[in-house]
Amino acid sequence: MTLLQFIRDGVVRFLNANSRNEALHQLVEALKEVGAIQNFEQFYDAVLQREQLVSTGIGMGVAIPHAKMENFDHFFLAVGIQRAKEGLEWDALDGAPVKLIFMIGGPANQQTEYLKILSRLTTAIKDEKRRMHLLAANSKEEIIKLFEK
Repeated sequence: MTLLQFIRDGVVRFLNANSRNEALHQLVEALKEVGAIQNFEQFYDAVLQREQLVSTGIGMGVAIPHAKMENFDHFFLAVGIQRAKEGLEWDALDGAPVKLIFMIGGPANQQTEYLKILSRLTTAIKDEKRRMHLLAANSKEEIIKLFEK
């Protein structure tokens, strides 16, 4: 399993959001555009509800918002890179603003698969050099290449 196989149709967005919710909205919109989700409102609401339980800001300038739903049959991942220098307030564990957002969606009944994806993702983003390369990338292709490695 590679993370690249879950980046549905190359959903990578460079964001200039003013808030966490705006960034989430832009990523859900991108997923809808490529057909990864059918119902924008349902998925967006599920992501927001999950965010209200506990922040998905894990630290290091990274957030991993997610929602698992009954009507999905496979997992997908969208990557958002916040371009504003200051990042986004996310109530992250370390209090740092978020600049890298990895949104995961998938079936509610496949917890083991979800945990594998989450583990792969957290291992990949613990590498500070990789995070810096992601933030410095100027194109979707550069981001995809970083996940190919």
